[in-house]
Amino acid sequence: MQPTQRDDRSGALDVSLELAGKAWKLAATDGKRAHPAVLVVDAAPGAQRLQGLLHRIQELRHRWRLARDCAVHVVYEAGQDGFWIARALEAHGIQVIVVDAASVPVARHRRRAKTDRLDALKLLEVLRAWLRGERGELRVVHVPSEAAEARRLLARERGLLLKEVGQHRDRARKLLLLHGCTEEIDDGFVERLMAGKVRRADGAALPEELWNWLLREAERLDLARQQLARLEKSLMHQLPEPVQRCVAQLAQLRGVGWVGAMRLVLELFWREFANRRQVGACVGLVPQPYDSGDSHVDQGISKQGNRRVRALLVEMAWFWVRYQPRSAIAQWFARRTAPANNKRGKRIAIVAAARRLAIALWRYLREGVIPAGAELKHT
Repeated sequence: MQPTQRDDRSGALDVSLELAGKAWKLAATDGKRAHPAVLVVDAAPGAQRLQGLLHRIQELRHRWRLARDCAVHVVYEAGQDGFWIARALEAHGIQVIVVDAASVPVARHRRRAKTDRLDALKLLEVLRAWLRGERGELRVVHVPSEAAEARRLLARERGLLLKEVGQHRDRARKLLLLHGCTEEIDDGFVERLMAGKVRRADGAALPEELWNWLLREAERLDLARQQLARLEKSLMHQLPEPVQRCVAQLAQLRGVGWVGAMRLVLELFWREFANRRQVGACVGLVPQPYDSGDSHVDQGISKQGNRRVRALLVEMAWFWVRYQPRSAIAQWFARRTAPANNKRGKRIAIVAAARRLAIALWRYLREGVIPAGAELKHT
């Protein structure tokens, strides 16, 4: 929710929250106080702490004789608490701003005082500047809907299970290498282990401790495989029809699989973007130049936003260059990397290609315009 610009005499209540596990530090002002009020909400985490925060806000309204329906703006930094606080406060008519913690300006001294109280006061200061129209002070995070955030967990759970399968397999392989055994960790590994066919390099039996560990590791691997198979089988059916159509539309392009298409839709394209610059900025694939005096340095990309989407787009760009060689993006990549013909140059150019691909896919979903030179899969 975007609050309107106002001055300090409007009688609104501005509140900043410094979230912590034991308690929340609250700084507040109505613009007429010489010093903001600093309070603590130390109720039990969850619903009780939220009610304590609402009670504190109501106390401040009464103490400062503010109107019952006066505007209340609350700001806090995005973190492990997620967005449930924002949704709960907005349900009570409070305007909430969730900000990227890295965008809050701090003193550049080598040593500086840092406490929850000082952080809350600083956050309140930049909130009031942001409300006055100084939008360069903070980077506001877009709060997803509850449904969009829940669907996003499906793709993330699949990624974690896939990673867990690889970890169990790799751990078992490395344990066997300690005794010179290069046994394959496949579907029949447990049977061979139980039959005593998995042996050391010298032909002797494995130590009992190692044998037991490998058996438990194989059981965890099998469980992770089963969970991954069940999730992949039901994943698409759990998505709403409009989301399924977007995934299917992206998967029609050569070089784009259904997994990459699903992850991109759930992680990125649930948002509405006004232009291509917003797409590039959201995934952090925009350049960060350093141009001061005689110093002209390219600092690389900003790396802001969703790191999962950024890594996914770079991976998809490699596939795009391979399977869409006639596309404008692939040809641009070939022209940029042909003179250098080195791995480092290609790694740099693929990031720019990933940004172009994100914009092209966004236009494809939004307007139905197939990326220039791209081909669809044969059905």
